[in-house]
Amino acid sequence: MYKLLIRPILFLIDPEKVHHITFSLLRFLGRLGLTSLYKSTFVLEDKALEKEVFGLKFKNPVGLAAGFDKEANLFNELSDFGFGFIEIGTLTPKPQSGNPKKRIFRLKADQALINRMGFNNKGVFDAVDRLKKKHKVIIGGNIGKNKVTPNSEAIKDYLICFDALFPHVDYFVVNVSSPNTPGLRELQDKEPLTALLKELKHENTKIAAAHPDFSEKPILLKIAPDLSDAQLLDIIKIVENTKIDGIIATNTTIAREGLKSSLFLVEEKGGLSGKPVKDRSTEVIRFLAEKSNKAFPIIGVGGIHSAEDAIEKLEAGADLVQLYTGFIYEGPALIKRINKALLAKIK
Repeated sequence: MYKLLIRPILFLIDPEKVHHITFSLLRFLGRLGLTSLYKSTFVLEDKALEKEVFGLKFKNPVGLAAGFDKEANLFNELSDFGFGFIEIGTLTPKPQSGNPKKRIFRLKADQALINRMGFNNKGVFDAVDRLKKKHKVIIGGNIGKNKVTPNSEAIKDYLICFDALFPHVDYFVVNVSSPNTPGLRELQDKEPLTALLKELKHENTKIAAAHPDFSEKPILLKIAPDLSDAQLLDIIKIVENTKIDGIIATNTTIAREGLKSSLFLVEEKGGLSGKPVKDRSTEVIRFLAEKSNKAFPIIGVGGIHSAEDAIEKLEAGADLVQLYTGFIYEGPALIKRINKALLAKIK
């Protein structure tokens, strides 16, 4: 029903506007306690789907990637679609409006999106107010730096977000791979990235030691699909040296090869997500898993539009998967289809 009826209507509306309309509807249903209207349809629960990764027990391995509920507005309502975890963010210390609109583009012929949002959010402290309420699902906190903050001072921004979110999220994701904040990807270079991750690990230990009720939170790094093999080998060494807990592979790509959509769409600036990034994302997952001898957990994201796509990433070496563009194109039934296919393989 979603692809035949609902999606064609939604796709008549500007992508950013339809996102706000959908959130308004979900918020309305949540306030009335009516999320059960869709929960009974989409949620599949089974002990066999549970998975423990970096010390956390996930009720299933299918999560919602960062960027969808970036300001932690509807994590509980979205969990009622059957997600095993929700990643909020990317959040920055200070509010920022992001890049000028229009900044999201549908490439329907490619089942893809291009976005250049630019970390638009009301700031980490605004999100914290909502994160204080009880979570029904594991929450990841994806953190970044403000656009106006020079890279030489980026660590301060990440620490502000880390400290603010620490009591309210279950794991952290360090985002240095978005192509939509000028200069951000330079932080993926070996020296600045090592310094940033070491500082966050130190802060993690310090906070946990100072608060008997807290334990250290897993820290993951989200990387771009555009890294070379040499850079990926550097990432493996950085994970080993800094002792962070895992990798999210991958973010959006700046590559544009092989697209079918019209040239005026293809040439839009920003990060490309969806089916065109599927194969490269899986290649990165397989490379990291094989070259590291599966030394750390990997969350696979990028181009998952079917159960087969998710299983492909898990078989390549991912421990968990995340949806974003596939969730938009395929609808919420995709989560259940993936979990049903995983159950069929298990049983």
